[in-house]
Amino acid sequence: MVAFRNFLRRTKPGSAAEERPRLPREIKVLIAAAFVIAIGFGLVAPVLPQFAQSFGVEATAAAVIVSAFAFTRLVFAPAGGKLVERLGERPVYVAGLLIVALSTAACAFAADYGQLLVFRGLGGIGSTMFTISAMGLIVRIAPAGMRGRVTGAYASAFLLGSIAGPFLGGLLAGFGLRVPFLVYAGALLIAAAVVFFQLKDSTLGTRTAAAAQPVLTVREAVRDSAYRAALVSGFANGWASFGVRMALVPLFAAAVLGAGPEVAGIALAFFAGGTALALTVSGRLADSLGRKPLVLTGLAVNGAAMACLGLTADVTTFLAVSVVAGIGAGILNPAQQAAVADVIGNDRSGGKVLAAFQMSTDTGAIFGPILAGLLVDAFSYGWAFGLTGVTALAALLMWTAARETLVDANLSVRRPPAAG
Repeated sequence: MVAFRNFLRRTKPGSAAEERPRLPREIKVLIAAAFVIAIGFGLVAPVLPQFAQSFGVEATAAAVIVSAFAFTRLVFAPAGGKLVERLGERPVYVAGLLIVALSTAACAFAADYGQLLVFRGLGGIGSTMFTISAMGLIVRIAPAGMRGRVTGAYASAFLLGSIAGPFLGGLLAGFGLRVPFLVYAGALLIAAAVVFFQLKDSTLGTRTAAAAQPVLTVREAVRDSAYRAALVSGFANGWASFGVRMALVPLFAAAVLGAGPEVAGIALAFFAGGTALALTVSGRLADSLGRKPLVLTGLAVNGAAMACLGLTADVTTFLAVSVVAGIGAGILNPAQQAAVADVIGNDRSGGKVLAAFQMSTDTGAIFGPILAGLLVDAFSYGWAFGLTGVTALAALLMWTAARETLVDANLSVRRPPAAG
């Protein structure tokens, strides 16, 4: 919350930082919408695996429900990138929110595991639409020297919602495991309305604006060592933060610690709280110290904590390690996203490049829960969380050889030779 308030305060007229580029209204709208979306997403996170198991399936099948959402995001990402380049970010963003709202409401009325799997998977189509659109707007609008702070403020808003969401979701589960899905659908409808009415008169993110910018191809982007490293760290982050954390933390809390959905929700909220704490400084540091040092630190902290999570034997330690893992994610994400934005730049349209980065994250979110679930069924939770730490280590090694993308004093990106 502190990072969010301070960031907006720095954009007010008459402040000491008035000489800095002001935060555009469109980004403020996206930040507000992200907060609403995150509350809804957090509502279903602690109950989704247990809701799946209520249909009589094992841990692996419950984890597949989490992966189904990421799988359809992955499959539809190339098409989502094309839609952004042709139609512009704004209409694709609103349409994506509406699709997720309808599919989430349908999950509440699922009669069996198969229906839940289909409905949850359909939501991934809309999710990839609004995710790529939001990233595209941030890349296009944010000044180069503020990209770390902009992505940090956006992530802060999302994670503040993520803190409240799991806690409320655990409480709502007392009224039935289907109730959080209906509340989530309502939150998405609110977010869609906010974006539509607040940005309806803006020319940013429209078809005309999209057609005016040259396209940066994925082939060009992968020549950059920083973009290649971001693809690997995106995979590791998806595996840990969007896959294993969502799929196995609730199951671990119930199976090993003997806790219910309330503790699972609190653990997810503690992870988000640790991330929000790190975001109070990580975005600013990414703009001053560089993207690479923050990415390396975040990967090391998050990877070590996730590896240790499966070794915890009591609720207190479990919650403490969850906070540390969240801090690592908070250090990593603003710098990682700012590095991708640096590669694209303000003067290029990078819908497909952003889609490829998202696909790397979703690939981790897909295979993470499935492989970790198989390890749980065959061995133990310790093996599953340990493998999660190994993926972070692989990404860390990739980033050690990557270039620094932070802009220089003249706000011109220091681009490497074509070989990257």
